Amino acid sequence: MTWSSYSSYLIIVILIVLAPGPDTMVMLKNSLSGGSRGGFLATAGILVANATQGTAAALGLGVVIARSQPVFVTLKWLGAAYLVFLGFQALRGAWRGDYSGVDMVKSQRASGFRRFREGFLSNITNPKVLVLYLSVLPQFLDPATTSAWHALLLAYTVAVLGFVWLMVLLFFVHRVRTWLERRKVRRALDGVTGTALVGFGATLAFE
Repeated sequence: MTWSSYSSYLIIVILIVLAPGPDTMVMLKNSLSGGSRGGFLATAGILVANATQGTAAALGLGVVIARSQPVFVTLKWLGAAYLVFLGFQALRGAWRGDYSGVDMVKSQRASGFRRFREGFLSNITNPKVLVLYLSVLPQFLDPATTSAWHALLLAYTVAVLGFVWLMVLLFFVHRVRTWLERRKVRRALDGVTGTALVGFGATLAFE
């Protein structure tokens, strides 16, 4: 692998990472309800899941999953259902509109593992992530000259850059948190986030 080909790969990955998707919405949902800690833990879960899917694709396990129709379809419907579930959680918060007092304190102290789990499960059950790896990685790998280490490097590049971008967004959310905590703004954001997650879930289910 040359620096030239890796640079071309980086450009493609950056464009993919910058596009809003379920990972962005899950991070935003958790940062709004759990502060910077909640957003970070969700992002950490997304990173681990992303790296896991990348490892599976780089080592050839992803092809086995993608070609197994029952496994792939089951994974797709689980992922869709989980995204819709998270979306309805955000929409329920917007509908209630109670962001003060005890409820806010309890929400911010919610189990760190739960927030990590939301990030992890929303990514690991999304087969589109695995398909992305399987479609992009082979274009930059020559089976005759590259090794599994090269494939892992490309896969982990996606995971790391995705993590960095989500952390940048989390920093921005933290900087404008005072404005975001206004009731009308928070309800609007929960409504948008919830609708987007339900939309991503429906798209995944029927794609």
